[in-house]
Amino acid sequence: MNDMTLPPAFSAGDYKSDYKPIWCPGCGDYTVLGSLTKALSMLQRPPHEVAVVSGIGCSSRIPAYTNCYGFHGVHGRALAAGTGLKVARPDLTVVVAGGDGDGYSIGGNHFLHACRRNVDLTYLVMDNHVYGMTKGQASPTTEPDWDNKLAPGGTGIRAFHPLVIALASGANFVARAFSGDPNGTAEIIAQAIRHPGFSFVEILSPCVTFRPEQRGWRDLVHAAPVAETDDPARAARRIMTDDGFNVGVLYAGGRPVYARPGKADASLQDLARGFEA
Repeated sequence: MNDMTLPPAFSAGDYKSDYKPIWCPGCGDYTVLGSLTKALSMLQRPPHEVAVVSGIGCSSRIPAYTNCYGFHGVHGRALAAGTGLKVARPDLTVVVAGGDGDGYSIGGNHFLHACRRNVDLTYLVMDNHVYGMTKGQASPTTEPDWDNKLAPGGTGIRAFHPLVIALASGANFVARAFSGDPNGTAEIIAQAIRHPGFSFVEILSPCVTFRPEQRGWRDLVHAAPVAETDDPARAARRIMTDDGFNVGVLYAGGRPVYARPGKADASLQDLARGFEA
């Protein structure tokens, strides 16, 4: 038996790199990084057995700030890279991280099909309802009436609802967290990683530079009023009536996890000869 009086082999600090984050002061992504490393410490996976994959954006800097394997990919393609990595190396714990612009706009198609495939990885989206790195454009989750210099009067376009899309597309685990609650966020991330299949966690992470009013999110977030469910129909009803600030696990399903077909016996030479015919 493990001696529970001994300290854990890996602390949260063991998952942090020596690089200093360069986000804006007050950015919610600082605490998301801390929650991620704390969650990995809860799971006690050695850092070399964890891979963090990202695309482009403020939040996508996270791989550099961890002491795990990391891949900083191109805009919107983080889930494609993470899915390929997990299928090729199922022994790794794969965490994909990004923002609402990277994940729901140029990466929207990958998001749908990653949910559908149900590969065993975890997707963390730091959602601040704005493109922060490129100076404040409206993102897919921006409110249609948000008035700003780049879209005076607002875009007038209905906001994207990622939790609804994730559930409808087949994600096996759907949750929301708030960066202002680092311990609660760490618990949800750890639960998401443990849960088999594609796990999606939307993390409300304020951009105090371009959306300073988001400091008020702290007063709006609240625990989901009912317990998590494994019934997708029940989860759909809950999510469709959600006010956008329910925090907690909303759905934990039991869909079969994608498994890679058995390896072919053919050698590379055999495969090459097949193309010569």
